[in-house]
Amino acid sequence: MYRLTVRDHMMIAHSLPHPAFGPAQQLHGATYVVELTIRRRELDEAGIVLDIGVATGLLREALADLDYTNLDDHPDLRGTLTTTETLARVVAERVAGRLPAGTFAGLDVVLREHPDAWAGYTLDL
Repeated sequence: MYRLTVRDHMMIAHSLPHPAFGPAQQLHGATYVVELTIRRRELDEAGIVLDIGVATGLLREALADLDYTNLDDHPDLRGTLTTTETLARVVAERVAGRLPAGTFAGLDVVLREHPDAWAGYTLDL
C-alpha cells in the first residue's frame, strides 16, 4: 500500500457542552495541525499516489470554511460536539467526496491539537 501525506492547519473556536469536557465546555480556541494521508494500492502511470499540489489543495478546500470560524455557529455542525475526533471525520468525508471513485484505497486524517495529543479518523474507500 502506498501513501502520501500533506499537512495544513486551521484555527477554530468552539465549545464542548458536555460534562466530560470540564472547562472546555466554555467557548475556547484551538489551533490544529491537520494531516491528510491518501492511500493507494498501486501507483498511477506517473508513479505517484497523487500530485502533492492536488492533495494540498484538497485538504485546503476541506478546511476553508472551518478555518477562523466559531464552529458553534457553523451550519453544517449545529448540534454536533466538535471534538477533535469528530472534526477528523468531517475533514475525511469532505476530502473523500472530492476524490474520484474507485481510485484510492482510503485516507486518514489526523488533527494535532498539541505536540503530545492528537486524534484521527480512517476512512476506507
